[in-house]
Amino acid sequence: MTAPTYTLNDGLELPAVGFGTYPLRGQAGADAVRDAIAAGYRLVDSAYNYENEGAVGAGVRASGVARDELVLASKLPGRYQRHDDAVTAVQESLFRAGLDHWDLYLIHWPNPGQGHYVEAFAALLELRGRGLVRSVGVSNFLPEHLRTLQEQTGELPSVNQVELHPRFSQVDQRAADADLGVRTQAWSPLGRGSSVLEDPVVTRIAESHGRAPGQVVLRWEVQLGVVPLPKSGDDERRRQNLALFDFALSDDEMTAIGSLTRPDGRIAGQDPATYEEM
Repeated sequence: MTAPTYTLNDGLELPAVGFGTYPLRGQAGADAVRDAIAAGYRLVDSAYNYENEGAVGAGVRASGVARDELVLASKLPGRYQRHDDAVTAVQESLFRAGLDHWDLYLIHWPNPGQGHYVEAFAALLELRGRGLVRSVGVSNFLPEHLRTLQEQTGELPSVNQVELHPRFSQVDQRAADADLGVRTQAWSPLGRGSSVLEDPVVTRIAESHGRAPGQVVLRWEVQLGVVPLPKSGDDERRRQNLALFDFALSDDEMTAIGSLTRPDGRIAGQDPATYEEM
């Protein structure tokens, strides 16, 4: 089973579901990536700070799937947002992974207190022109950060990867992304470390469809137009997380899951307006 795709604002074809890799590392991480690709995933998400780009590359090579059938993504850490540092970091990412290009490269956090995210975005656009990156995105950017990029560079990112799950559904952020033509991705789409999969609303809907609670949550995100990036080290769960396109939730079910959102629903309180990750 493979996911359908979206065409991003720069023409990249992005699968509607991806495989998250944090914190998969080493041989186990490479095996997980290989097996995820065998299960049908074609989008694999990594980051410089995950310290697993090498495992991702090894898993890709072990999969036997042609490179041009995959969308491989990584992210720039906050400590490398100055122009020359960003260029070197992307080169290092490629060396680690054993790749000649990333399909999608994101700025991991805006780190607004540092004030370098526009510089970093401009550097990634230059690398796109040099063929080291096919598509430039961001992660954890608020609407004001996106508008600043547009005002100062004349371009917008292709995707914005944000924390998103039923306890934090990001209504305003999703609307802003959509208005700007930026596709929203979801990290921690299953509410990592929370009890969202045991919520009676979710379990009732799952039972009515004969599905696992995680599948219902991921299907809710897919129907919102969001690209979830679930992670699992278990092969059966990985296959479940991709099996989302042969059932649908009703409008009432979508509303019920959406009603679980909370203003303080962030898992670890990481507000991009103030939180910084180097």
